[in-house]
Amino acid sequence: MATSQRKYTASDPIADLLTRIRNACKADHESLTLPSAKAKVAIVKLLEAEGFISGFEIIEESPQPLLRIDLKYDEERRPAISGLKRISKPGLRIYTGSTNIQRVMGGVGASVMSTSQGMMTGSQAYRRRLGGEVICHIW
Repeated sequence: MATSQRKYTASDPIADLLTRIRNACKADHESLTLPSAKAKVAIVKLLEAEGFISGFEIIEESPQPLLRIDLKYDEERRPAISGLKRISKPGLRIYTGSTNIQRVMGGVGASVMSTSQGMMTGSQAYRRRLGGEVICHIW
């Protein structure tokens, strides 16, 4: 069975996304491809808006669409992403109120939150006075 035709299951798809991005950055890859999901696309949109990746594309294939992420590097080939950390996990969910949202790396990084109004960064949630589940930190 070809690699692209294998059935894909992950117990924590968001952790899988973060691990694949981390590994691709360490291996100096230009891009990576993984199975797509709504939550993954929402996180990747935030990463693009915050300047951590150069772009992404959803490749419509059957049976499952794929997500291609183009990584971003500086002139000296250092990745724009120096670290990723999963905060809320399936076994231990972490929630925070709007007044307790922490800054990541003194404001250099970003936190990704799932709120009642969708996925957004911690700073966006703070401005809108929304709390929610802290998905991950990126810097």
